[in-house]
Amino acid sequence: MGNMSEWQRKSPLEWQTYVNKEVKVTAAEKHEYKGWVLTIDPVSANVVLVKLMEDGKVCVSVILGHAVQKVEIVNEGDDEMKERLAHLFMPEESRVYGHEELEKRKSSLKTWLETNHIPVTEQGESQRTLCVAGVLTIDPPYGPEDCSSSNEIILSRVQSLIEGHLAPQ
Repeated sequence: MGNMSEWQRKSPLEWQTYVNKEVKVTAAEKHEYKGWVLTIDPVSANVVLVKLMEDGKVCVSVILGHAVQKVEIVNEGDDEMKERLAHLFMPEESRVYGHEELEKRKSSLKTWLETNHIPVTEQGESQRTLCVAGVLTIDPPYGPEDCSSSNEIILSRVQSLIEGHLAPQ
């Protein structure tokens, strides 16, 4: 990694200052990209840009960290924009539940999994993600489709358990 770009040498805190802002990125071979910074991968320095189209569609592009030559902030963005970006990739359902409702769903599911002798822990910054046996995660709103695991067998077993748990008693 001898010839890291200036962009790649920035610290995660420096990159963080670009998140939720509209930028113009100049990349290798004079390519220019414009969009809102959704996130920057701390490992590769890749920039994930989002463009909100007129028709409500979203165009996502990833600019590889090593190709980034300069990033200029064009628009600081506001809280409303930050909210829009935060909700872009949230499943529709999760917007419907209030904070307390999600807490209830989480603790009910956690208790139920523990009752079935399934080891479960809470993780993530706000402890919103449930982690089963260290190999599967369940995100809000804690339905079968909110599970993810690289182990297909565990995934389908836990999903069917949750379906059983959520079925009207």
